[in-house]
Amino acid sequence: MSDYVVTISRQFASMGRTIGLLMAENLGIDLYDRDIVKEAARRMAMSKDEISHYDEAPGKDSFFFRRNKLFDFSVYSMHDNVFETQKNIILDFANKGSCIIVGRCADYILKDKKNVLNIEIYAPFEQRIINCINELYMTEAEAIERIKKVDECRKAYKNKYCKNMDSIFGLSHIMIDSSRFGIEKTAKILTDIVKNTVAK
Repeated sequence: MSDYVVTISRQFASMGRTIGLLMAENLGIDLYDRDIVKEAARRMAMSKDEISHYDEAPGKDSFFFRRNKLFDFSVYSMHDNVFETQKNIILDFANKGSCIIVGRCADYILKDKKNVLNIEIYAPFEQRIINCINELYMTEAEAIERIKKVDECRKAYKNKYCKNMDSIFGLSHIMIDSSRFGIEKTAKILTDIVKNTVAK
C-alpha cells in the first residue's frame, strides 16, 4: 500500500480537528496540527506563543514585535517567513509517511503530490455556536464574535497564500456538513472513503 495524505480544511467550531483525530485513530496514522506550530518554533528559534500569533493569520506584524527586533529586517515579512517555514514542515511530514494534516493551506501546498485526499468540514453557523458553548465553554456572544473573527482570518489567509485557485471550491475533493451526521459518524464516513480511495 502506498503512503497517502489526507488534508482537512475546517470552519472554526465545525469540530474538524476532533473528527480528524478520530480518523487518525481509525486509520492508525499520525495527525499533524499543533505539531506544525511546535516544529516551526523550533526551526525559527521562537516561542510557540510567538509562532501562534502568525499561525493561519495573514495580518500585519505587530508594532511591539517589530520594535523588539528593530534591526532584524526579516521581521517585516514575518507572516511570510512563518508560512514558508510551515510549508516546508508540511512537505516534510507528508513525505514521512501516511498522515492527516489540518489547516494551513496544506491542500494547496500538496497540490502536486500524488495520493492526497482533500476534505473540507463545515457546519451551519447556529450549530457552530452550540459547539462553542458546549465544547469550548464560551458564552453565546463570545462564540459569535470568535466564529466571525476566525472565519474572516482564515479566508484572508487562504486568499493571500493560495494563488491561482481554479475553482470556487478550492482544491477540496469532499465537503461535508459535520452537523448532518455528528462527530463520530462523520469520522467513520470519511475514514471509509479514505480506506476505499487513497489508502487502497
